Amino acid sequence: MDEQEEDQLWIDSKGKIVESAFCAYFLQKRPLMCLDQKLFDLDGEVNEERLRHEIHQEIRPAARNDTAKKTKRIVDAIKMECYREEWETQLDRIHLKNGTYYLDERGFVPEKELCLNRFPVEYQPDALAPETWLGFLNGLLVPEDIPTLQEYLGYLLIPSTKAQKMMILTGRGGEGKSRIGLVVKKLMGDSVYMESIHRLETNRFASANLEHKLVMVDDDLQMTALPDTRNVKSIVTAEDKTCIERKGKQATQGRLYVRLLCFGNGNLIAVNDSSDGFWRRQILISVKDRDPNRVDDPFLIDKMAAELPGIFLWMLEGLKRLLANQYRFTLSERTRKNLEAVMADGNNLDQFMASDKYLRFAEDAAARSTHLFYAYSKWCMENLETPVSQKRFSQFLFKSAGKYNLTFSKHIGGEYRGYKGVCVRPDCARL
Repeated sequence: MDEQEEDQLWIDSKGKIVESAFCAYFLQKRPLMCLDQKLFDLDGEVNEERLRHEIHQEIRPAARNDTAKKTKRIVDAIKMECYREEWETQLDRIHLKNGTYYLDERGFVPEKELCLNRFPVEYQPDALAPETWLGFLNGLLVPEDIPTLQEYLGYLLIPSTKAQKMMILTGRGGEGKSRIGLVVKKLMGDSVYMESIHRLETNRFASANLEHKLVMVDDDLQMTALPDTRNVKSIVTAEDKTCIERKGKQATQGRLYVRLLCFGNGNLIAVNDSSDGFWRRQILISVKDRDPNRVDDPFLIDKMAAELPGIFLWMLEGLKRLLANQYRFTLSERTRKNLEAVMADGNNLDQFMASDKYLRFAEDAAARSTHLFYAYSKWCMENLETPVSQKRFSQFLFKSAGKYNLTFSKHIGGEYRGYKGVCVRPDCARL
């Protein structure tokens, strides 16, 4: 039996296509697995349109009619044939264009296997140092912040959220910081998804697009405050399955290991969340101001793309250092102070409590909650700040009472709720 006859075993004696036989033939020729209704092969996630075209071209000579329907039915049959209920995340290896790099003593091997993410870059152990990339970073960042970026980009290479951090690079504009995202996209291919943090929080279907992705890049962070932070925090800290909802389909439990990498001209702030938990998940790096004498190179991305094997080795070095430090990033004193400054700026409640023009703290003092809110509202008006709601203000006082040595009481002034240990300046107790 020649090769052509062997390939045609999926056609019966009447000339009709036998779906099960075609599936067996096709999967022997091209190994696939189906996970969460998506197909993956040796190169990662499969483009279903291309797959349907490939199958359509193969069955067209044998299919007398309804080739489109038969193609769709065969794809559905293939999904059932190679279905997998679970896939264990592989933290010990990185899938590359020319093989697999193991993070243990095995190192690089040229063999490939089925995977969820494969990068379109080759492992070249003797690749030259990426001089253009390193020169670009030296012009963009202060030296002590470069190891942090190196570790974070290395962190993106494996499907892990153990560090429980997102990274935001901020500047005044025009510095070229978002080119980091373009380089990451070129190196990691379809494992990168371009999306907006704000859409992630406001569109309940947005997180479904991040399933099986390693990185979400927001290259133009909006200056408006997030209405909520629940989705962002759950993604950054995801250690188990989470609810994923797609349009027109029942919500399901899925595993997200995507990391967030953002670039903007301002910090990420939230309307109703100034908690330590929100800030604790961020690494904030401020880039240098743009050199007014700098001449932009329109071919910079092309030059850095030519250095991708060397950039991969640079990122791999950062990953190994991060793993050796048990997922603890190397943070410069500058980066730590950035976060502290943003936390203070993003929480006008603490700023108000520190204002002795409006408040006086004393052991024998007392103030009604209403008067405290009046004083806070006046402080916001005079400092061009947006006041929080009465309910959130009340919650803040109750949670922060110990921090400011306050004692809650229902009997301030006889019958009013308030706090002992603080009083409002007389001219601030009314709006």
